[in-house]
Amino acid sequence: MLIGVISDTHGAVAMTKPAIDIFRQANVERVLHCGDIGSTQIVELFSYCETHFVFGNVDHNESELRDAIESAGHVCHDRFGDLTWADKRIALLHGNDYQRYRDVASSDEYDLVCSGHTHEKAWELSGRTRLLNPGAIYRVSTPTVALLELDTMELRYMVVPR
Repeated sequence: MLIGVISDTHGAVAMTKPAIDIFRQANVERVLHCGDIGSTQIVELFSYCETHFVFGNVDHNESELRDAIESAGHVCHDRFGDLTWADKRIALLHGNDYQRYRDVASSDEYDLVCSGHTHEKAWELSGRTRLLNPGAIYRVSTPTVALLELDTMELRYMVVPR
């Protein structure tokens, strides 16, 4: 199963559209948005593919975002998602709650922890758990997203053109 992972769009529609194009061209089956969505217009861009969202520290309009996510047929996990896909247990969170992130990352309960917040891409191993940060779309010199083949845990970072 190929998934797309994105974070920190901060409501920047024009900067997010090329990231969506990358996901479409790669034929991702599902997308994980690791928070700091920023606006309901961002949610609307993901209409082609099942997308799972969590809120970040700039998502002050949670009720409005939740309504937009659910109306679009996507899944809103509020501040934390716990998913199982392709026999992999996945945690989805923004990462601004550092204690929760550390607890989840070190728990050995997950195969994969996806987070954002730092605006820096990362692919690390903590015990048996892979920690993935796809980078960011907004407020970064080189915007990136991640494509992850869950069956093999093969990761590719993709630079998002501006």
